Amino acid sequence: MYLGLDLGTSGLKVILTDVAGRVLDTVEMHYANPHPQQGWSEQDPADWVTACGAALDALHTRNPDAVAALRGIGLSGQMHGATILDAADQVLRPCILWNDTRAAAQAAWLDAQPGIHAITGNIVFPGFTAPKLLWLKEHEPETFEKVAKVLLPKDYLRLWLTGEHVGDMSDSAGTSWLDVGARDWSDVALSAGDMRRDQMPALCEGTAVSGHLRDALRQRWGIAGPVVVAGGGGDNAAAACGAGCFAEGQGFVSLGTSGVLLAAKDRFTPDAESAVHTFCHAVPDRWYQMGVILAATDCMNWLSRQLGQTPADLTGALPDHISGPSTLTFLPYLSGERTPHNNAQVRGAFVGLDIAHTPVDLTQAVVEGVSFALRDCLAALNGTGTDLSAVIAMGGGARSRYWLETLATVLNLPLSIPAGGEFGAALGAARLGIAADTGAPVAEIMTQPAIAQTIDPRADLQDRYAAGWERYRALYPALAGTA
Repeated sequence: MYLGLDLGTSGLKVILTDVAGRVLDTVEMHYANPHPQQGWSEQDPADWVTACGAALDALHTRNPDAVAALRGIGLSGQMHGATILDAADQVLRPCILWNDTRAAAQAAWLDAQPGIHAITGNIVFPGFTAPKLLWLKEHEPETFEKVAKVLLPKDYLRLWLTGEHVGDMSDSAGTSWLDVGARDWSDVALSAGDMRRDQMPALCEGTAVSGHLRDALRQRWGIAGPVVVAGGGGDNAAAACGAGCFAEGQGFVSLGTSGVLLAAKDRFTPDAESAVHTFCHAVPDRWYQMGVILAATDCMNWLSRQLGQTPADLTGALPDHISGPSTLTFLPYLSGERTPHNNAQVRGAFVGLDIAHTPVDLTQAVVEGVSFALRDCLAALNGTGTDLSAVIAMGGGARSRYWLETLATVLNLPLSIPAGGEFGAALGAARLGIAADTGAPVAEIMTQPAIAQTIDPRADLQDRYAAGWERYRALYPALAGTA
C-alpha cells in the first residue's frame, strides 16, 4: 500500500492506493491561511503537521489492515514557501507562501544580478523563495541571523515524517537557488541571495528514496515494516505525474486557485524573459515549462463572496454552451500576475460595466478573463518553441462545461476530460512513492487517465474569441500604468 500526500494552500489531501495506483480511500484536512497585511500570505507549519497526523489517524481507523501494509509515501506540495528553521529545527516565523508579494523589490534586485537567468532558467518572481530571505534579512534581521535551514512546505512535512532535511529537484527549482539545468544547488545563486549551501536541504530526484518513516509514527499507525518516503515533487510536477504528463508534448491545464498551463519537456530549454517557468520535473532527466496566473478559481471565489452565491451556483447559472464573448471584460489580476507580465503590483478590473449587467454577466466575464489570461500563457509557451496539440483539463473550474468550452475555444486546443477518479497531485505523489519503493519504470507507473470526453474548440466562434483576447490584452498597459 502507498500514500500520496498533497500539501496545498488551503488543506492537505491524502490518498491511500495499492501498487497499481487504485485509490482505496481519501482524507482531506483544512487549515488557515492568514493575510496579516496587504500582499502577505502566511501559514503556521505546525498546522500542516497537525493535519497530516489527523489524516493518517483517520485512514488508520478506517483501513487498519491496508495501512499496516504500507510500503511507501510520496509527497507533493505548494511551491516556493519559505519555512525557516533554527539549528534545533524550530520554526522561526510563519511560513511565507507562494502567493505572498512582499518581496517584490528584493526579487527585482536579485533578478538583475548577472547570470541569475542563465543559472536558474527563470525570472526571479516575488513569490519565489530566495527574495523572501532577502526581505527577511532587511526587515527581520534578528530572525535572519538564526536561519540554519530553509525548507519548502512539503519538505517540512518530510522532516516530521523522517527526521531528514531533504528536498526534491522539481520543488527546489522554484527557489531561485537551484541550477535547474545541472539539477544542483548553485553557489553563485545562493551567494547572490546571501545564503549558503549548508542552509539548504540535501537534494534527490522525486522517484528516489529520501528517507524512511520514523519508528514512532510506524507504531502509531500499526505499520508492520519499513516505509520509504520518496523525494516527491512540487504540486504541478506531481500533478503531471498523476496525469501521465512527462514526455515531450504532453501537458495539462489546471483551473485551481491559481491557473497553470504545463508542457513536459525532454530537454532544458529555458527562456526566462518570457516569464514562462522552466523547472525540473519530478522524474529524472525531464523538465517542464508552464505559464502561471496567480488567480483562476480564486477569481470566482472572490466574486462568490461579493455576490453571496456559491461558485457552483454562479457557474451553474451560465448557459450550457457558449455563444460568443461578453462586451464586459474582466482582468483577473487580483493578486498581481506572473506569466507573461511578472507584475506583483498590478490589480484586476471589470471594464465596460453597464447598469443592466447581472450576476450571470459578471460570472461570464470572470470565466472569460481567466481563459484569456491562460491564452497569454499559451502565447508565452509558444514563444519558447513549445507546442501543445491537446491538453488534459483538471481542477475545480473543470467541473463547468461552459468554462471548458470557453477555454478550449480561447486556446484553440481540444481539452481532454478524464473519467472519474483521482489523477491530480495526490495521485502523482503516490505514484512517486510506488516508484521509490519498487523501482519500476516511470512509463509503467505514470500512465495517462482514461478520457471520458473531449471538448473541442468552437470553430464558428473562434474569430470572436480571438478578438476578445486582443481587446483584453490591450487593457493591460492602462492597469499597469504603462499606457
